[in-house]
Amino acid sequence: MTISRRDLIKVGVGAGAALSIPSVLRAQTVPADARTVRMVMSGDLRAVDPYVSGANITVNHALGIYDTLFAMDSKFMPQPQMVGQWGVSDDKKTYTFELRDGLGWHDGTPVTAADCVASIRRWIRTPGGAGPLVMDRAKDISKKDERTFIIELKEPLGLLIEILAAQHIFIMREKDASLPVTEQATANIGSGPFKFNQALAMPGASFTYDRNEHYVPRSESPDGFTGGKVVKVDRVVWNNVADQQTALAALQAGEVDFLEAPPPDFYPAIESDPNLELQVLNKGGVDMFLRMNALQKPFDNVKARQAMLNLIDQEAFSHTASPDPRYTRTVVSRFGNSSIYSNDENTGWFKKGGDQEKAKQLFKEAGYAGEKVVILQPSNVESISNASQLLAAALRKIGVNAELAPSDWGGVVARRANKGPVESGGWSIFITDASDFSFGDPIVSSSYLAANGVEGWFGWVKNDEYQALLAKWLDVETIEERKALARKMQQLWWDFVGIVFLGQVVSPIARRKTLTGLIGVPDYVPMWNMQKA
Repeated sequence: MTISRRDLIKVGVGAGAALSIPSVLRAQTVPADARTVRMVMSGDLRAVDPYVSGANITVNHALGIYDTLFAMDSKFMPQPQMVGQWGVSDDKKTYTFELRDGLGWHDGTPVTAADCVASIRRWIRTPGGAGPLVMDRAKDISKKDERTFIIELKEPLGLLIEILAAQHIFIMREKDASLPVTEQATANIGSGPFKFNQALAMPGASFTYDRNEHYVPRSESPDGFTGGKVVKVDRVVWNNVADQQTALAALQAGEVDFLEAPPPDFYPAIESDPNLELQVLNKGGVDMFLRMNALQKPFDNVKARQAMLNLIDQEAFSHTASPDPRYTRTVVSRFGNSSIYSNDENTGWFKKGGDQEKAKQLFKEAGYAGEKVVILQPSNVESISNASQLLAAALRKIGVNAELAPSDWGGVVARRANKGPVESGGWSIFITDASDFSFGDPIVSSSYLAANGVEGWFGWVKNDEYQALLAKWLDVETIEERKALARKMQQLWWDFVGIVFLGQVVSPIARRKTLTGLIGVPDYVPMWNMQKA
């Protein structure tokens, strides 16, 4: 009989067997009381500057020690955070912001408008995201007085406040923010609800965050990334435990309180333990999708791209990432499932189980003549590797000459930059994923959801009419107008087929039931508001 990894977990960990707890946990000189939370995060904190690295672990670190001018609430609406009052001139070109009372750095000095100006300038110099777009519109960003600063625009930008809220613009001290954007700010001195404990930092093993006793929260209730960031514990420790089974054993033994990314194989063991609980914090999850090379056959023909849209059985593909159907969904809107801009325009192509006959017919209409279709397969990313194999099988089933090109993810990243034909080391399809939340924001997703041809993201699909609509997004002022624009964009998107969704996967965290108050937001794990019984 073959014993699977899942069987071992059920009989060992699921039954509460005593697995060895790593010495890094046993050796921690951390108070073992209800005022200390120990967390195993996904990944190891190596970069501490959110302007140098956009990795989730880096942003989680920044959310703890820094604060932001604005933030998004649970309904994805912008709300002031460090800002107390703000206004805009009649011509909509000059925005004035006044900081709220009680803002101070961890070193005891007050937060000033000069700090905010330097931080915004650091942000707009950061490649990617909306910073460069704002830089193109900005005439000046300047300090008015110690608590007031101004953003003056060359022309109106109706989305400015939404951009400031959605982009996580972390405010640093002026001297830290003034560093070159290629150089990390490593002082880790912010004005946020937690202080980074440099003395207890053990890179590769653990990082410690202490409650900022001088932090003054907003008076509103916590709501998404906004509201009062009330810290209800004295200390949070991030333990780096690379082995997942060891991390689960530590959770069961009470050595840690939280696992950010337990593998789906562990769900039964966690749910059978009376002291543990699975909880979905990021309700939008991630959307898996495939990208086709629109410069080369067969996907230079829109009919072949439409064939892929009809071929996919999203339920089957999403189950390659998570076999538990409670945590998978289909997604048909170019704006994802969780956005206020999600809509059903031009989604008649979707069919449960896919439509293989329609896909076969569309390949025929595209003039497909047996050209090799090369699918890049990252063998070290299990979910994408499995999805790549399923895709190859589905294509072969309808007569497409599909071939897998296995490598590690680094190999995929290198090869997908090749615009040439497959005979010259090019490619036809690769699979990746992105936060569902990002699909709802055309500015955040402006790289991989643009259609600007060879100047754009890998795949290089081109549609000038869509790009013209995308350019209007920055200037549309009301939500209702943006909803109407979103429908027009989606109509075109599914006509020329920029990507093909493979499904949505929602991944729960695991926690001890004594840990409560966790705030659910897209992508990240705020540490405020949580408490231990």
